[in-house]
Amino acid sequence: MAHTVYNLGNLPIKDHVFSSNRSLLAITKSNDVEIYNVAGSSKPQFITTLSGHDKTVTSVDISPDGSKILTCSQDRNALVWEQDQSGEYKPTLVLLRINRAATCCRWSPDGKKFAVGSSDRVIAVCYYEAENDWWVSKHLKKPLKSTITSLDWHPNSVLLGCGSTDGHVRVFSAYLKGIDQRPDPTVWGTKLPFQTLCGDFTNVTGAWIHDVRFSPSGDALGYVSHDSSIGVVYPAGEGVEPRAVLNVKTNYLPFKALVWINENKIVVGGFNCNLIVFEGDETNWSESYKIEQETDLTKEVVHSNKDEGEDEEISSHQALNMFRQMDLKGRVSRPNAANTSKGLATIHQNTINSLKNYSDSQVSTSGIDGKVVIFNI
Repeated sequence: MAHTVYNLGNLPIKDHVFSSNRSLLAITKSNDVEIYNVAGSSKPQFITTLSGHDKTVTSVDISPDGSKILTCSQDRNALVWEQDQSGEYKPTLVLLRINRAATCCRWSPDGKKFAVGSSDRVIAVCYYEAENDWWVSKHLKKPLKSTITSLDWHPNSVLLGCGSTDGHVRVFSAYLKGIDQRPDPTVWGTKLPFQTLCGDFTNVTGAWIHDVRFSPSGDALGYVSHDSSIGVVYPAGEGVEPRAVLNVKTNYLPFKALVWINENKIVVGGFNCNLIVFEGDETNWSESYKIEQETDLTKEVVHSNKDEGEDEEISSHQALNMFRQMDLKGRVSRPNAANTSKGLATIHQNTINSLKNYSDSQVSTSGIDGKVVIFNI
């Protein structure tokens, strides 16, 4: 089955998210967020642009019920967007109370709250206050001492995993009295008042943590770091040493993101521009295969948001060749689809920035090359 490619311009896409029913796609572009209708097999239909931030939008997420879009930005703000009766998206204020850039944001699985990581060494756990019609926050602070790079919620909507630039992966309780139901005991702990530190794991080399993800059951935590390694933690209970802390070193360029396909399979992607599958359990993890083989490159189904007949954008490599021709010959022939070839033997031509679960056997990616791709695992 072919991979599906959405060409959405040549601006870098820092983050992307599909709605739970996979009919909407939201992508970050510089200071804005673009919304597309991707229902069916037709090319993406542009809906609107969310322009509420005045600095780079660092992360975007759609609530589990698909009714709200969460964005955060280097302007130190987060906004929750909802459609009004006319169909326009209107933002609601979020009181983050941070003094530096917001770096990542994620809705909890139950949709009652969300978390925003920041360069201010705090995580804001936010909930809606109907009386004032805004979202207020409680801060997770200690022992955070560095920029938060990634967040992920446990399936119980109480535990929150985070990675940071000090090489630490931590798991906190984000239990909010009056908002959350008391959670069942897990391998991470039983008594979980707000800000309880349920786990703190250090990367072997102290390298930046780029992404953290709980396994589907929530009983394991995976992470990728800037030393090109993958870590998997299997906790054993409150105050007890983990059953296993595994670290898989690779020779690839660093990975930026990961997702779990099931309890024994992880997909990672990053600067290598290709997706790689790792398989294992608490005894051992190892590389299984790459998603893109040479033969796969002819199987992509490409969708673009351009009108038919509109000129295709050209890459920087093609532009350089055009200038060379102008310098040598005094004239230039514009490259077209028939006479251009890819620079890399992968669909993504630049770093994969974000990686999300799309379905049981598919994942979606976005990258610096302005593409969103749905890969078959």
